[in-house]
Amino acid sequence: QVQLAESGGGLVQAGASLRLSCTNSRRTASNNGVGWFRQTPEKEREFVAAIAWNGGSTLYADSVKGRFTISRDRAKSTVFLQMDNLKVEDTATYYCAAARSSYGSSSIGAYQYWGQGTQVTVSS
Repeated sequence: QVQLAESGGGLVQAGASLRLSCTNSRRTASNNGVGWFRQTPEKEREFVAAIAWNGGSTLYADSVKGRFTISRDRAKSTVFLQMDNLKVEDTATYYCAAARSSYGSSSIGAYQYWGQGTQVTVSS
């Protein structure tokens, strides 16, 4: 029903930018909220950002506010995460997920479908 695929990860230096993409290849769930989460081997998966089905509302973790911007192109079934001024502590595997409802959430339990993740590594 929903098949999510992340792309855009890579290795960058601190202060650089990356733009992650999350595409739903089945072009379904366009009325669902979408979130980005990240995880490292040492930490549990944590919330990064979320966006409502129509892009009308967004949520951000305090650690990324002012640096990351989430947006979506419904026509292309794609959600973006623009990451600016990256820090070493942003290094993680980033996952996108489709919510059960029309709105995004910071709660992992609110999400039903997950992508496989894309690695972001920020060097000092």
